[in-house]
Amino acid sequence: MDKEELRRDILIFLGEKEFAGCGGVVITDEIRVTIAAQACLLLLHRKTDFYPGLRTILVYPAAYVAKESRRLATGVVEEGVDVRLGESWHRGSVVLSWDDVLRGGKNSSDGRNVVFHEFAHQLDSTWGRGDSSPAIRNGKAFSAWAKVLQENYLKLQKELGANRPTVLGPYAAESPAEFFAVATECFFERPLDLKKSYLGLYEELEHFYQQSPAEM
Repeated sequence: MDKEELRRDILIFLGEKEFAGCGGVVITDEIRVTIAAQACLLLLHRKTDFYPGLRTILVYPAAYVAKESRRLATGVVEEGVDVRLGESWHRGSVVLSWDDVLRGGKNSSDGRNVVFHEFAHQLDSTWGRGDSSPAIRNGKAFSAWAKVLQENYLKLQKELGANRPTVLGPYAAESPAEFFAVATECFFERPLDLKKSYLGLYEELEHFYQQSPAEM
């Protein structure tokens, strides 16, 4: 049943979204279906639109360089570059490194999957607020999610501060939105480890995604 639902979702996704190659990439059916399949895994069993804010998936051959601006504490804006594996824009596009899409698909147990990560950001920003409140519009459910998020986000920061190993890793502590995206990667790829270390977080993700990967 899951396979049939996923197949239907992939066909809808491919019919709605455009793919564009960057840096010399020629878009093939392999690229389109590989990305669509991983993106649609996040939608199984859920009554949801197919990333309604997303129009285009931009695909680079490998990690790419993007311009970056950040404001320092002094108020000075620092210009630089950043090497990226992917990024998700609030409206319009997801950018992915094809090498890293393949790497994430081939190793399904390392907790790293750039498609899961960037499309989790899309779920977060489509109906949520870009702060890891992923499309939770029910007040009671949102309160539960916010409480679990805060508790586990602080737990991660304490673990990192004490130099203790963590299934989520340091990038998840960058912001609540990154916490949700990294947690999504671990939920699907290292569910037993996530459940053991962050039970409440696992259960909230289980409720949100309507899936139980730790039981598979």
